[in-house]
Amino acid sequence: MDETNKKTALRMIPYGLYILTTESSNGQIAAATVNWVAQTAFAPPLLVVGVKSDSGAHSLIKETGHFALNILGKDQGSAAFAFFKAVEREGDNINGYAFRTGSTGSPILADVPAYVECKLVDTIEKGDHSVFLGEVVDAGVADPPEGRPDDLTLTLKDLGDNIFYGG
Repeated sequence: MDETNKKTALRMIPYGLYILTTESSNGQIAAATVNWVAQTAFAPPLLVVGVKSDSGAHSLIKETGHFALNILGKDQGSAAFAFFKAVEREGDNINGYAFRTGSTGSPILADVPAYVECKLVDTIEKGDHSVFLGEVVDAGVADPPEGRPDDLTLTLKDLGDNIFYGG
């Protein structure tokens, strides 16, 4: 396989940017920027998210059995970068961003345009990322969008010409 062609082809897949969160019963929080996300079923509503196997989010999601996907808006590039680094909690802030506890116990960031909360229903552990299959059990939208809802979602492309993932 030609490595350059493989990398270029895989980078042609568009990626939204999200903050994946969970919190254990003893207050341990994991939060990370993720982009390998897709809805996989309508009934029940299911989604998958790829999570790096050696990350804190990976182990904590397996422990808690739940997670939230905080959907970032076009103007929230700084939030995406803030969660590329280790989690620092100060009261009701994670990496400087306010949150509240959702119905599953996962943190919901205060200023995101939308979120979904999921209970973990399956895990596929292959390669350097695992795929978590979550059933959507709660969701929220800050303001009903005009036009296409996906036009509001921050994407890798929105971060600039030299930001890539995949390949």
